[in-house]
Amino acid sequence: MPGLYIHIPFCKQLCSYCDFYFSVSLARTAEMLNCMMKEMDIRASKGEQLYGTPEPCTLYFGGGTPTVYRAGELKRLSEKAVSLFFPQSPSEWTVEANPDDLTEDYLRQLAETGVNRLSIGIQSFIDRDLQAMRRRHSARQAAESVRRAKGAGFGNISIDLIYGFPGMSLKEWEYCLDRALELNVEHISAYHLSIESKTVLGKLRDRGEFSPVDDRLSDLQYKMLERKLQDAGYVHYEISNFALPGFFSRHNSAYWNRGQYIGIGPSAHSYDGKCTRKSNVANNIRYIESISRGVVPETVETLSEKDIYNESLITSLRTAHGLDLNTVPEIFRAGFLKKAARYLNSGRMTYTGRYYAIPSQYFLISDSIISDFIEVDC
Repeated sequence: MPGLYIHIPFCKQLCSYCDFYFSVSLARTAEMLNCMMKEMDIRASKGEQLYGTPEPCTLYFGGGTPTVYRAGELKRLSEKAVSLFFPQSPSEWTVEANPDDLTEDYLRQLAETGVNRLSIGIQSFIDRDLQAMRRRHSARQAAESVRRAKGAGFGNISIDLIYGFPGMSLKEWEYCLDRALELNVEHISAYHLSIESKTVLGKLRDRGEFSPVDDRLSDLQYKMLERKLQDAGYVHYEISNFALPGFFSRHNSAYWNRGQYIGIGPSAHSYDGKCTRKSNVANNIRYIESISRGVVPETVETLSEKDIYNESLITSLRTAHGLDLNTVPEIFRAGFLKKAARYLNSGRMTYTGRYYAIPSQYFLISDSIISDFIEVDC
């Protein structure tokens, strides 16, 4: 289903692994809030809408850290979004949150706004690793935030975890998974650490002060993750995502199925579900200055048939559902089928009569498999 994403470009502290766009200065949060509301007005006045279904759309507040704003301020943003873009109230309204922001009072106020899904950035239940990640919360605060959220009435909670972090042993990763399962959350997103060049960890790596874990340990941690969560009843429906039946992320599923979405805020992206992508400038000051003049500071890209095909490969083959052969353009179909035959023979791909998928045991090497199918310019 179509969705609307609002990027909150502020954090109280820089995490060592993060390469998303945000600012640690909170000096212009009020001005930014007004500009994001104005951007919605501008887009609606230009005829941008969420089309394609009479069903309710999804709303997602990401970042950055959305919970730097008060619950009432997030409600103002949501009310503007619903009034301009939604046929009815969102079926799924997700807010990303840091554990230390989720006090009982804040959670109560957040529940009253209509938020029905929380995504809590726990990352680890080991204090040593949380300190190395430069997270603001402790392992104890992480667990308590989930319990408080449940006490406030939230029945759809997702938590984020990171594995493949240097210094984390296999036994420690098992400990993190056991603590997560004890909390009985509906959704778990588990990401292997990716060290990007511009991050704190990336700079430490480039200076020789930090090294990625070896492939063997990564593989063991991944296999433990999949086994323990599947044994606990979670469905491994996307490379990094596990959910109890009925609790897949509807909003993120639209991305993986190349559905339509509108992005609001600095660095946010939009897609019309066909061939047009838009990306907002990743700079708070330039964004505010442009929106104040009544202009959305965006770059527009028209996708070619090859672009669409490549994007379909990258997104759909991340999921357990896989790639619908009927969506493969005729011009690329023969080449796709020839390559797919090799992976079918080796067991690294399955075919169900319409869908080609990468079995979950090969998700960790899916990038190398998908790259083999990508069409490039000669």
